Amino acid sequence: MSSPAESVPAVVQAVAASPPRPRTRFIRARSERSLIQGALAGSEADLELLFRRHWPRAYRVAFLIVHDHAAAEDIAQEAFVAAVRRLDRFDRRRPFSPWLGAIVANRAIDWVRSRNSRRETAGGVPEQAAPPDQSLGRYSEEVLAALVGLPPEQRAVVVMRYLLEYTPGEIARALELPRGTVNSRLRRGLDALEARLGEDDS
Repeated sequence: MSSPAESVPAVVQAVAASPPRPRTRFIRARSERSLIQGALAGSEADLELLFRRHWPRAYRVAFLIVHDHAAAEDIAQEAFVAAVRRLDRFDRRRPFSPWLGAIVANRAIDWVRSRNSRRETAGGVPEQAAPPDQSLGRYSEEVLAALVGLPPEQRAVVVMRYLLEYTPGEIARALELPRGTVNSRLRRGLDALEARLGEDDS
């Protein structure tokens, strides 16, 4: 049987391209730790269940940072592949979602930086985000538009804190930042959002 590192790209691509399957009682009964253990043992079925369980949240993290549907799908998929390839180093006493979310957020930040750099070099005009096919929850268009104006580092911590409900400590650990840096970015990001939304209301 192939290892997770070898099999995951094809598995992830196939799952991402297929519609979600109805959940069964067996799927709900499986613990996250059990799925991770199965994936480490080479079980593609457990790997698929782990992916399906965490894909929606990973996609939301990516989209809310990059505001590009195609890029968000790529980032979430690549982050999951990266996570599985490092699964043997994952502390299974901790929840998987914040760990995966950190990988997604860091890759999304890098993608935004790269895009901004290319635009500055080319002198291009920012593109509008493509409408997502995945559910993002009950986030207003005004808030999503205001998020676009934040620097990627501030956007990431605001998304993780207030839209995905990570604690500041979880954000600090996930992004490997000092707690004070997270709080500073949150404060500056919220101030900028408040100013932007205030302008829109006036």
